[in-house]
Amino acid sequence: MRTYYDITLSDRTIARRDLEGEAIVRAGRYLIARTLLELGAATVDPLSPQNPLIFSAGPFAGTSFSNANRTSVGCKSPLTGGVKEANAGGTLSYGLGQLRIAGFTLLDASPHWVVIHFKKDGSIAFDDGAPYLGKGNFEVARMLHARYGKKVSLALCGPVGEYQGLLAGIAISDKDNRPSRLAARGGVGAVMGAKKVKAIVVDLDRIPPLADRKKVNASIKDYARMLQADGVVANFYAKLGTMGMADVQNQLGGLPVRNFSAGQQANLSAGETFKMGAEYIGALNTSRGGEQTHACMPGCVIQCSNVYHDAGGKEVVSPVEYETLGLLGTNCGISDPDDLAALNFIANDLGVDTIELGAMLGVLMEAGLGKFGDVQFMTDCLAEIRQGTEQGRLWAQGTARVGEHYHVRRVPVIKKQAISAYDPRVVEATGIGMMATAQGADHTVGNLPRLKTREMDAESLISQSLLHQTRVAASDSLGLCIFGMTVTNPNTEFLTAALNAAHGTHLTADFFEALGRETLRLERAFNRQAGFTEKDDELPAFFYSEPVPPTDRVARFHGAEVHTMYDRLPA
Repeated sequence: MRTYYDITLSDRTIARRDLEGEAIVRAGRYLIARTLLELGAATVDPLSPQNPLIFSAGPFAGTSFSNANRTSVGCKSPLTGGVKEANAGGTLSYGLGQLRIAGFTLLDASPHWVVIHFKKDGSIAFDDGAPYLGKGNFEVARMLHARYGKKVSLALCGPVGEYQGLLAGIAISDKDNRPSRLAARGGVGAVMGAKKVKAIVVDLDRIPPLADRKKVNASIKDYARMLQADGVVANFYAKLGTMGMADVQNQLGGLPVRNFSAGQQANLSAGETFKMGAEYIGALNTSRGGEQTHACMPGCVIQCSNVYHDAGGKEVVSPVEYETLGLLGTNCGISDPDDLAALNFIANDLGVDTIELGAMLGVLMEAGLGKFGDVQFMTDCLAEIRQGTEQGRLWAQGTARVGEHYHVRRVPVIKKQAISAYDPRVVEATGIGMMATAQGADHTVGNLPRLKTREMDAESLISQSLLHQTRVAASDSLGLCIFGMTVTNPNTEFLTAALNAAHGTHLTADFFEALGRETLRLERAFNRQAGFTEKDDELPAFFYSEPVPPTDRVARFHGAEVHTMYDRLPA
């Protein structure tokens, strides 16, 4: 049994629901979409007290089941106006699971800034959040650990979220207590700020009770062995981490460069050195004493994260991920990983989405406010965003709104959310997923970055994307990191047996994809209620009219072709 809390912030009343069996299993992205629909959130003002903010832990939370402690955070997105689920690694769900908490919904808004503390004795405290206001996330984390101890996990609303900047995510502690794992996208941090919740503190305790602990422990060991034996995990994620995708996309020509005006930063065949990928950074970082394999959450054997060190051997930031390399790096004309790492740290301290931030800065450069590759300009912009100046607050509203303000023609967004680091003219399967999803331009809903699509028609491409989106939605609904999908997807019988052992359910292997399909339907229903149409699935016009070098491709598919994708989901 696990407990779910509905917390009304305006009067600090708490309603408790005890969950059992399948009610615990159906978590994450599924729970968020269903709850938002049930609460009628599709038509509310996203920054009003009426917008719920939901935190959900998966069914294996609190255990050492590899890559199964992700935290899903959801609400109506103030960035897109549609449904939003943003998930992150770290230790928050690990702590919630150990306290036998399935999740909680924050309702209304607090009259004063507050820290919510989930204690190991089962109580919930509301402490004063005022002492932490206006400070960076790393200082706030130090202060909170000084008060609550080291054996806690944190979820923080950074200084940009405090003034409801739409760049803001929610920063979660990693296993070494860095507040550096972000539920980043969609402005979820702005919603936390609108509710005046500065931080959530969760005590760490012990592995929670399970229906059959012996079987679960055996499953944990078997799953770890399967992951370590998997070629994709061993040779890509564990060896290179997510930054290895930069090398792949630079080679394919799908890398965002200078506000999506090119798809390749370095021509390797011409002898140029590509410094913004894992092949270069990995050797550089390890020579300095940095870590190229690092687990963001307890028990994860994939260890695709990293800890980046400078030339003096000092830690700069953890982690440097592919999306940050792409959007905050090459998209802004950056070619030195040391410059990128320094900017990455500032972004983490502010608690902002590096995808949205990098795309927005690229648009500022497109507008002529700065030059591509100008690190000082970017640093100065981040300083204004931190201070919340008039300009900084404008820039903190994200790529679409900044592009509109400065009348920029090339603004890479879908549903007002910045496109991830996969040019849809080249990485077409990922592109149509970003177009169609209710989540906004989010690659994680169905990323197929290596699929050779140019000879595929729309029907074939949509079929591939839809199947992958279904499986991703299921993983997101079970607290599983999608980087384990090469093992989880072909082993759904193993996975459901492990769930049955954990919670006494009687699930069969077909449960997995059925859960994903239901999640996609719920999200589509939410966005329809929110007023989205096929026009919202269209790419910006420049993707159709401007060939991207070196492939010289333009986008082939339009919103009308992908909008009905979810009508094809099997019953």
